[in-house]
Amino acid sequence: MIQNDKELECTQERIDYFCKMLAQMRVTEPPENYALMSSGFLGEVEKMHAEIIKYLSRHPSEIEPVEAA
Repeated sequence: MIQNDKELECTQERIDYFCKMLAQMRVTEPPENYALMSSGFLGEVEKMHAEIIKYLSRHPSEIEPVEAA
């Protein structure tokens, strides 16, 4: 779960990276390979998008600060 804006930024960067990898695989892989290879990445992108939506749906005052360990 995303706890702060830094984690939000990292998650957005990870989504961007995965999308670029998928776009490249669409060009370089045969259809049967792409279908197998892409499913895990697409699932992760969906999961990260859901985390971003959940984080952005809350006002900063509603987010409990995470204490440093």
